[in-house]
Amino acid sequence: MADESVLHPSLIAPVGHVEPVPRRIRGLVGGRVAFDTRRALYVWEWQAYPQFSIPLGDLVDGALSDDGHTEQLGPGPARRHSLQVGPEVRSGAAWVWAEGAPERLLGTVRFEWESLDAWFEEDEPVFVHPRSPYSRVDALRSSSSVRVRLDGVVLADAPQCVKLFETGLPTRYYLDRMHVDLLRLRRSDTVTRCPYKGTTSSYWSFDSDVATHEDIAWAYDFPTIHANRIAGMVAFHNDDVDLYVEGTLLPRPADPTPAGPGR
Repeated sequence: MADESVLHPSLIAPVGHVEPVPRRIRGLVGGRVAFDTRRALYVWEWQAYPQFSIPLGDLVDGALSDDGHTEQLGPGPARRHSLQVGPEVRSGAAWVWAEGAPERLLGTVRFEWESLDAWFEEDEPVFVHPRSPYSRVDALRSSSSVRVRLDGVVLADAPQCVKLFETGLPTRYYLDRMHVDLLRLRRSDTVTRCPYKGTTSSYWSFDSDVATHEDIAWAYDFPTIHANRIAGMVAFHNDDVDLYVEGTLLPRPADPTPAGPGR
């Protein structure tokens, strides 16, 4: 069987790539609308995913003050600004593109994601970072059997699964809970968010006779509509366990993007 753990599409957008966003984008701070635009741009500062760059003329309650500091970001130079929205001040929250950046970015500002309290595409919230227009997430039912072992202990043995294919990441295998030995797993308080799949509802760790393995499995009880087939199912991180698909042990890959959003 081909090693499907490494058979995933590469990320294709180069650093510095700019494209228009065909969606209304809004950002909120302290319950106020900092900006509201239908003219946002996608800008790739790294390959994994884009950021939004917002026309300065589309700030609503937001006001920028120059911090007097310029840095070279992926696409080019940008000058750091602080953001004030009503009484709220977010220091170093924004980067206004300067001469030397792609011409399409001039007159726009890229905000640090966590400096805003909420982001919206149209009327739906977006978490972690913008969704890339070049990325797909497909959850497909599969008759492939999956067995999960760690430190000699079988943690799951499923006759079928749902395979989740996400651009730039290894395939993830979601298993019905009845085929997972949850009595051997320890629930943790970890919560992660993914712009494509939503917010995790559970994480589990495993304490074997020889080692402790934190946060090796997770579930989305209420995923986004794009990934609704994984609702309530459990996935194990490929890097952390011995994963057998149709009896073949898959090598443990190294993720090309940070583990949290990609899970």
